[in-house]
Amino acid sequence: MNDPKPVVSIITVVYNARPLLAKTMESVREQKARYPFIEYVVVDGASKDGTLELIGQNKDIVSSWVSEPDKGIYDAMNKGLRMATGKYVWFLNAGDFICSDRFLADVFAKAGRFDTEDGLADIYYGQTRLVDSDWKLAGMRRLRAPERLKPESFRMGMLVCHQSILVRRALADNYDLRYKCSADYDWVLKALRKARVIENTHQVVSCYLKGGKSRQMLVRSWKERFRVMRLQFGLPQTLFFHGLIVLRLFLPVRRDYGA
Repeated sequence: MNDPKPVVSIITVVYNARPLLAKTMESVREQKARYPFIEYVVVDGASKDGTLELIGQNKDIVSSWVSEPDKGIYDAMNKGLRMATGKYVWFLNAGDFICSDRFLADVFAKAGRFDTEDGLADIYYGQTRLVDSDWKLAGMRRLRAPERLKPESFRMGMLVCHQSILVRRALADNYDLRYKCSADYDWVLKALRKARVIENTHQVVSCYLKGGKSRQMLVRSWKERFRVMRLQFGLPQTLFFHGLIVLRLFLPVRRDYGA
C-alpha cells in the first residue's frame, strides 16, 4: 500500500445559498473529525448573501476556495476539479450532506484489497436519500444504485447521482459545457468507462434536497440525456431504453425511509 489513507477532495459549488452551504459544511466538518484526510474545496459564484463570511468562519476545514462569476454550475464544478489535489473527487453542492459521519472511515478501512496499484477501487458509490426543506427524511431517490454498477447500467437513467459517487481524480474529465442540465450524467458515464474496479459501498452515501425542475428544464434534460445516450450506446438502444424509462414513470414509487 503506497497510500493507505487516500485524500478525498470534497468539492462544493454554491451561489447565493448560505443556509444550504452551512448544512453542507457542517456535514464535512463531522466527516473530517472521523477521517481527517479530506481536502475541502469551495467554489462560489460571487455570492452577495453572506456566503463569503460563512466561508471565512469555516477556514479551519476549507482547504481552498474561490469566489468569482462563472458560466453556470458545470463551469464552477470544472473549477473545483482544477483546484482539487486529492486522490478522489466527491461533489457535494450546497444543500447536499453526507448521511453518516463515518462514511469515509468505513470505506477506507477496507482499503488494500483490490487488484490495483494502490489497492483501492477506482470508483466508490452508494444510494441517495431525499430530504425536505426542513432536512427531514423524504424517502429514497426513485432511481436506485444497482448491486453492480457498470456503464450499461446508465441506459436506464442516472442510477447513481454525483452526490453519491467518489471518482479517482485521474479518471475525472471536465464536465462538458455543451450540456446545461445533463453534464453530470455524461461525466459519470465517462468515468465508469475508464474504471477498472467499481465498488458498491452498500451505504446510503448522501442526502440532497427534494425539489422539482421546471417543465422547460425537464424537457431540456431529457433531450440532452438522449444525446449522451445516443453517443454512448447508439440510437437503437437509446430508443429502446427510453421507452422503458417512460414505462417506469408510471410505476408506484417505493417509500423507504430506512438505510
